[in-house]
Amino acid sequence: MALPKSQHTFHIPVMGLAYTIDSPIRVAQYGISSVISIIDDELMEKMNAFYSNKFSLPYQEISKKAQDYRAERITSYLNLVDTIVKEKFSKFKTELSESKVALENFLDSLPNKSTIKEGLSNLMVEGSALKENIKNYLETHLTAGDIDVNIMTKVDKDNFVKSEQLPIEFNDAHASLRGFAKSNLSSSVVLSAGMNPRLYSYFENFNDFYPNSQGQLKKKIILKVSDYRSATIQGKFLAKKGLWVSEYRIESGLNCGGHAFATEGFLLGPILEEFKNKKEELIQDTHDVLIKALSTKELSIPVQPLDLKITVQGGVGTANEHEFLINNYQVDSVGWGTPFLLVPEATSVDKKTRDLLAKAQEKDLYLSGISPLGVPFNTIKGTTNEFFKQKRIDDDKAGSSCPKKYLALSKEFGPEGICTASKKYQDVKLVELETKRLEVSTSMYENAKAKITEKACLCVGLTNASYLENNIPIKGQEQGVVICPGPNLAYFDKEVSLSSMMQHIYGKASVLSNINRPNMFVKELKMYVDYLKNEIATISEDITSKQIKKWEAFKSNLFDGIAYYQELFVTTISDENKHIQEELQFYKEELIAVMIPDLELV
Repeated sequence: MALPKSQHTFHIPVMGLAYTIDSPIRVAQYGISSVISIIDDELMEKMNAFYSNKFSLPYQEISKKAQDYRAERITSYLNLVDTIVKEKFSKFKTELSESKVALENFLDSLPNKSTIKEGLSNLMVEGSALKENIKNYLETHLTAGDIDVNIMTKVDKDNFVKSEQLPIEFNDAHASLRGFAKSNLSSSVVLSAGMNPRLYSYFENFNDFYPNSQGQLKKKIILKVSDYRSATIQGKFLAKKGLWVSEYRIESGLNCGGHAFATEGFLLGPILEEFKNKKEELIQDTHDVLIKALSTKELSIPVQPLDLKITVQGGVGTANEHEFLINNYQVDSVGWGTPFLLVPEATSVDKKTRDLLAKAQEKDLYLSGISPLGVPFNTIKGTTNEFFKQKRIDDDKAGSSCPKKYLALSKEFGPEGICTASKKYQDVKLVELETKRLEVSTSMYENAKAKITEKACLCVGLTNASYLENNIPIKGQEQGVVICPGPNLAYFDKEVSLSSMMQHIYGKASVLSNINRPNMFVKELKMYVDYLKNEIATISEDITSKQIKKWEAFKSNLFDGIAYYQELFVTTISDENKHIQEELQFYKEELIAVMIPDLELV
């Protein structure tokens, strides 16, 4: 398969609120694409001030007194990042054309099959008019990495001024989208966490998302999805509005960092297989819907379907896995997230937290209930947030002061919303629980109390690492750091350079120690079997026939996935074949042993 226009076959996905907040400034000049979360305007405003000072660029503070301050802050920071990346990229090209050592190091960081690597290598061999030829080649062929942004669609809180609700365009996610749409960037917005029809409809207000007369898009839409069905539904919903999805970013339901949106037992391999087999059908069906919508809107209609990329992320950790995903499933790029938390040149993490990550073992990484969204959240034991949260619980002061309120989405106590991690919310819930103390067992009481108090302030905890790394003052209640690596972190045990990580991705060296690391597909399978066991073991409501059917379908889908892998690994990845087959058989037997309750016996 031909390589994409980008010189790299990997990208760095969004991580938390702050861990990739400035990744483009760090790595885009090398052609590496990365994703910035644009939910936290306060963080972006502080990073705007920080980087304006660092690069001696003008800075104008945008205060909360401005009517549209949230969108304006986002636009301003993204424009700053764009300016810095363009300047760094220009200097990098000049360095490559003037320094043979720099050029050789750059070539060494590229995949062996790179057409850019081949072209530059040929010029170096020719030797004639070297500097000018290389300079012209770089100008023509080299591109900076994309400065993409992420909006978690569920984080779309209504906003109020003196108890009066503002129009919908001032909702958090809507304002974030407006901030990106008004920026100078020519890049993509990644939409994650499922469908938000109101937000999707808001895209229609911005011309940059529609194709021009040459069939080009200034700003593109990427959907993060966990299965093909979700892609078709969301893609056609947007196409009916004249909006094209330029990329489907498939993420493992459980073997990922941050929030984990489990599928109904569908595993990553079979999902990728379906996308590969139905890609042309997806393109044509969506194109047909798109041109009808563009015609109705009297906008430019592309003669041919627009480009569509399929990418994948979640749990990849070796060059073999990376290459297999590209070759076998014909994906355009592979996302490497969690391993880059150990690369200081690429991500924003304070030293103490990075040391914690490097020491983490399998037992330290777990799927938690700490997110106020009520979605399972991958995290790590031993964070400073865990320490401060427990101290408040021990002092009978459970809960956060909730200064940012991005996750104040519960309408249980009123239309303005409240966060389940806040002290205000937890105080009420703990009082309610106390009134029922005599009605339940001690263990049930303690479990219920733990579920209330385990919620963490992600809005603050997911930004503090960046403040600590850059010596930016942190005000307010001590929350410490929340970090959200995937289980894959257990097999990476040291801080590494950007160059070393790229060498690792492309199979030229390895940063892994001698650790027994399971294949990414096997690891995900184990997580799904464990997930099903836990679902059955911890259900707290009365079991219904609907719930039993759900578990039976989940189990059946896992069996189908195992059968797919057993056939797949008969002819591929031969070095690992025998071990993988043994592990697949082991988890098949574990799954057989999982007993789904009989409704008549419950």
